[in-house]
Amino acid sequence: MSVESVFPALEPLLPRVSKPVQYIGGELNSTVKDWDEARVRWALMYPDAYEVGLPNQGVMILYELLNEQPDVLAERAYAVWPDLEDLMREHRVPSFTVDGHRPLHAFDVIGVSFATELGYTNLLTALDLAGIPLRAADRTDEHPIVIAGGHAAFNPEPIADFVDAAVLGDGEQAVLDITEVLRRGKPSRAEVLRRLAETDGVYVPSLYDVTYRPDGRIDAVTPNDPRAPRRVVKRTTTDLDEWPYPKQPLVPLAETVHERMSVEIFRGCTRGCRFCQAGMITRPVRERSLAGIGEMVERGLGASGFTEVGLLSLSSADHSEIAEITKGLADRYEGTNTTLSLPSTRVDAFNIDLANELSRNGRRSGLTFAPEGGSERIRRVINKMVSEDDLIRTVSAAFAQGWRQVKLYFMCGLPTETDEDVLEIASMAHRVIKAGREASGRNDVRCTISIGGFVPKPHTPFQWASQADPGTIDGRLRKLRAAINSDRRLGRNVGMRYHDGEPSLIEGLLSRGDRRVGRVIERVWRDGGRFDGWREHFSYQRWVEAASQELAPYGVDLGWFTTRERFQDEVMPWDHLDSGLDPDWLWDDWQDALAAREQDDCRWTPCFDCGVCPATGTDIQVGPSGTALIPITPVTASGG
Repeated sequence: MSVESVFPALEPLLPRVSKPVQYIGGELNSTVKDWDEARVRWALMYPDAYEVGLPNQGVMILYELLNEQPDVLAERAYAVWPDLEDLMREHRVPSFTVDGHRPLHAFDVIGVSFATELGYTNLLTALDLAGIPLRAADRTDEHPIVIAGGHAAFNPEPIADFVDAAVLGDGEQAVLDITEVLRRGKPSRAEVLRRLAETDGVYVPSLYDVTYRPDGRIDAVTPNDPRAPRRVVKRTTTDLDEWPYPKQPLVPLAETVHERMSVEIFRGCTRGCRFCQAGMITRPVRERSLAGIGEMVERGLGASGFTEVGLLSLSSADHSEIAEITKGLADRYEGTNTTLSLPSTRVDAFNIDLANELSRNGRRSGLTFAPEGGSERIRRVINKMVSEDDLIRTVSAAFAQGWRQVKLYFMCGLPTETDEDVLEIASMAHRVIKAGREASGRNDVRCTISIGGFVPKPHTPFQWASQADPGTIDGRLRKLRAAINSDRRLGRNVGMRYHDGEPSLIEGLLSRGDRRVGRVIERVWRDGGRFDGWREHFSYQRWVEAASQELAPYGVDLGWFTTRERFQDEVMPWDHLDSGLDPDWLWDDWQDALAAREQDDCRWTPCFDCGVCPATGTDIQVGPSGTALIPITPVTASGG
């Protein structure tokens, strides 16, 4: 039966809200399919604002992939700002998609992609506005199946009460398998959930029971249904060339955080940075071929009209054929307005030839590097082996070639960190300015340091670490600012941006929490918590009070989940969710971190048995791929 659009009721409200264009849909390459012709209907939600969610590659890939299926319909939804939420409640307008403006409650499945745990309260807003019970246990056969995905889904226990299932790992094949389950019909909600539990990479929390010890730690997580596996193993897409998505990138109507057409040139990372959950859970490395990259760039630019191409991965300059990729694309699009960009680059993977190719067809923007730690000792702890001398040599060469700005990313609150480790960031920034002035012969060079609070993440060697409290982080950042400004001649050319320690601590609660934390999330939401990833909406006091009220009956508190160090025999909330990494290897790497011993990159050295390759049935991919970047005919300015 057809479902009516809510737009007639929504449209009169839009002149009364900020940025109404984000709610109207109709973007270039968006899709609206006939409701009645679809057997399975997906609502893909990114639980943040349109400007953040629309460029998200994961959602864009699944949106296009699902809509290619003749009997499947997929539409997008984003979190609505509080001004529109208030009006929707007043006028009884339910949560909607931006494509067909169909109500979320009418879809078969709501797939929610969590890039960060701070989006959890926005999920509750969307469910409540849709008239869908917050708790999965209260839903009936008439309600959609709510499925979480994304990096934060590798520990979905804090939202276990609110989601019906979670997908671990790569989503391309998983969503097609889930779609097949739903094609078979919905005999009952319980039966659909059991079938999903039998699907590779899909975890159904309600089919598992959690028991606790008297001291608050988890005793065991055990299946309560014979069709639920004891461990759920992540999905891994092995050949990226078989999945050349998005083929037709969405072009936003409103300003977004990224205004570009992007190609994921490889997936995974073996650098082994101990703080980096993304690098750990996406192993092994799988490269897209030169031919595949060239075809995707050509098709994507033609379909979108973008003038910037982002070459994306966790460490894009580590693609074994990055020089061939950048030169080939720069040659092809020379004389047009098409520019290339990389995310932040490792110092030891960067060279001036690469930078020149990236800037050949456009302006020279600032260079971005991520040393992460201020001292060599702390960089050994986190396994980010970049020497300060290497950084100075690299930025000196860049400044000599005409660059004027460098941005450096760091973290504060790392395991074993001292004040001195953080204060060395100031001396590094001063050295960058000195080297830049000497290399360029100019005084207008700039260095911006951006600092975030460290959050221990599941499935990393730091999952056992105690988290620094906000007072410690904020105190070190005050000392750092004073150290930067102690030499005004250099300090005036150094900018400092930082995130205070309070949001990081709450992210830590949500990152390593268990099912008991769900009560905190719901209390915060009922007390007005929305858009917790945005400084202007985040309330630390609201989270502290909710944690105090909701966790006390269990004999635990906020510090128990955050600033407490874990030990090897402790059962983690996510131990039954398999990212492919051997727990003993993770523990050994944690011990190496405490001893400040670095680990090699296994792409170029013998295997050190992290467990991923045999667990996922694939191997690390290293070029050359034996293919060419095609087509090689240059694009003329008039034809571009």
